Amino acid sequence: MKLPKLEKPEKYVGLYIFDFGDHAGVGFTAEEVAELLESEKYKHGKVYKIHKAYPDGKLELKGVRAETFQLEAGMFFYSSKLETARRDFKTLVNLAVKSVPPCRARVHLAKYTNDKFVMALIYPAEYDDEVSSWLSDGEYKTSGAAEAGIEAVQRYYDYEPQILERHQLFGKSEFESRTGEELLASLKLAVQR
Repeated sequence: MKLPKLEKPEKYVGLYIFDFGDHAGVGFTAEEVAELLESEKYKHGKVYKIHKAYPDGKLELKGVRAETFQLEAGMFFYSSKLETARRDFKTLVNLAVKSVPPCRARVHLAKYTNDKFVMALIYPAEYDDEVSSWLSDGEYKTSGAAEAGIEAVQRYYDYEPQILERHQLFGKSEFESRTGEELLASLKLAVQR
């Protein structure tokens, strides 16, 4: 895969490279990649996330499975007391007000049993690293057990806990995602942004 030389490689960190087979494009958003992978024509494309960029133009890439763009990941923070779980829920919602999360996400305060509560944070799986960094940078801490991942989300859905409170978080994006004809018209460009 031959990549073009980028003028300011650091601005591409967090964006994606889509390898079409006969050429590659640099600078796609997660939403754009998801749309391409959903199409019949591009469903077999290879996707790489740009994790680091160096001043000399070198990029550190991580391959991303196509299925990732169809999945949800999550983080689940457990508590044996409703008051503690409610505090964790409010602390996370307040963090999102102070520091916009990297993507859209759902936050639930849910009850499994009288002595098991959870604060659930569910988001698109392709943002797993960014959400972890956002929580870490925001110094989000809880006192109970925690679990995370794609499988944890499925277990949560399968159990169907009683949702006591819910909140929708809206993420920030430096780049506006293109869709439909606008996206398709730019696919031959080696540099998307």
